[in-house]
Amino acid sequence: MAKEKQKKSVTEKKKEEQTVEQEKGITPRLLEMYKKTVVNNLMNQFKYKNVMQVPRLEKICVNTGVGQATQDAKILDAVVKDMEAIVGQKPVITRAKKAISNFKLRQGLPIGVRVTLRSIRMYEFMDRFINIAVPRIRDFRGFSDKSFDGHGNYTVGVKEHIIFPEIDIDKVAKVFGMDITFVTTARTDQEAYALLKEFGVPFEKRQIPIEKSST
Repeated sequence: MAKEKQKKSVTEKKKEEQTVEQEKGITPRLLEMYKKTVVNNLMNQFKYKNVMQVPRLEKICVNTGVGQATQDAKILDAVVKDMEAIVGQKPVITRAKKAISNFKLRQGLPIGVRVTLRSIRMYEFMDRFINIAVPRIRDFRGFSDKSFDGHGNYTVGVKEHIIFPEIDIDKVAKVFGMDITFVTTARTDQEAYALLKEFGVPFEKRQIPIEKSST
């Protein structure tokens, strides 16, 4: 898997950045910060030999379960509407692959909503999440550093979607939580941690020491 993350060339990375800029004619703040500051900081920290080795954010996956939607279609509609408002993109409804009689679940019934963000929407969502939504979490003391998957990807759970500024709490039909996964090209969790921290993800006190790359 580590080798797969190194397949994209510098040219491909530049094409992705150009695509982002062409979509709106502007560069998202976090992408601009990545190019001007984050790359250099990570190069110095991990002693990379070239810029191709510097990890970057590839995509953000957001998903939520809607078990009650099997009994009430209005709940599903409300979740889809709110999710679209939050991420700025039409979400996909996930459906049961097989029936589970104990849960009165039939094959094909909706069980969740998910969306994958890339390019400009990815950076804009991350910016809003870090700087607007997270500060509205009650009794927040930082995200755990134990939710990396061993391959440089990080998942954080949000208990209430009403922390997002796009949601009018007075019009919410159902409060739901969600999982947000930051998928990076980092080969190790230590490198992914450093990348996300550079972007401003507020982690709690580090439990695992940062290891320098062997490359």
